[in-house]
Amino acid sequence: MSFASTLLIGFIALLHLYIMWFEMFAWTTRGRKVFRNFPKELFEPTKPMAANQGLYNGFLAAGLIWSFFIENEQWQTNVALFFLICVAVAGIYGSITASRKIFFVQALPALIAISALLVG
Repeated sequence: MSFASTLLIGFIALLHLYIMWFEMFAWTTRGRKVFRNFPKELFEPTKPMAANQGLYNGFLAAGLIWSFFIENEQWQTNVALFFLICVAVAGIYGSITASRKIFFVQALPALIAISALLVG
């Protein structure tokens, strides 16, 4: 993998670790400050749902981090590509169903990383 794709994959993995932490452990505290338009009385009842979403984001981060430890370059690229595609699809779906902002935060960085991975 090129330095650029490695850097982008690392950034996306860290982003998804942050999302995991946020959704699993800070949903009812920090979430209220971030999602001001979300009714405050719904944070506690939606805590298990948010934690479940966080777990999935953790799996995406784990897959991207795993790709750094694969010695075979072809397999390293394939694993990174698979998890980046998962991130991009999740971001596109989220931008259609929840908020357009998700495209720019999640899908676009993954698409840029996919391009860097395939080019370099």
